[in-house]
Amino acid sequence: MAEASSILFLALFLALFVAAPALDSPQYTVVHSESDFEVRWYRPSAWMTSQQEDLSFTSATLKGFHRLFQFIQGANLNSSRIPMTAPVLTGIVPSTGPFCSSTFRVRFFLPPQFEKSPPVALPELSLAPEFWPERCIATRSFSGFAKDENVAVEAAKLAASLSKTLWSNATSKETISGVDSYSIAQYDSPFKIFSRHNEVWVPLAKCSAAKNCLPERVADDNTEERRTSS
Repeated sequence: MAEASSILFLALFLALFVAAPALDSPQYTVVHSESDFEVRWYRPSAWMTSQQEDLSFTSATLKGFHRLFQFIQGANLNSSRIPMTAPVLTGIVPSTGPFCSSTFRVRFFLPPQFEKSPPVALPELSLAPEFWPERCIATRSFSGFAKDENVAVEAAKLAASLSKTLWSNATSKETISGVDSYSIAQYDSPFKIFSRHNEVWVPLAKCSAAKNCLPERVADDNTEERRTSS
């Protein structure tokens, strides 16, 4: 009964956050855009993260954000209340077998006033801050609800789109221990039915933010071409 009440309270809170006139979000610049994906350069950012093992994306996201919700409502050593931000980001490291748990990292974006010195979460929440340097990320938007049945499908569609471009070799083709294969960004309350906005994020590890997020090989070729022409 207590767990059901807390989940209901969390859902009601999530239903309210879209009522805010504007939510803080990670800052980025679109460096390339196609009809079905974008390549973005993201500025440095800070996140509070909840990690768990689970068989279900939906279950892991709910459990992880429940702990993050307590943190932003004051369950930290400063008793600080932190305003809602967007998106709620779930990083996924897929399991190696059909009946094995995957690793999920549910992240809350810390607004600018907290990014340099985040409040310390109460120990029982098992949360940890993450500080991201600037990075290049490929994204694909999709509508509806992000759930177990469609998140991997949407990630595969993004991978297929990238395979036809300069970025075909810019992502890791194999699962790397402890590294998110992809993330799902959710921007809306669970009570919003229509015009929902979600995104798949895939890190472009073999791209340089300093070189407009071009793959390293392409960026090096362009540099050599300019050097030769001059």
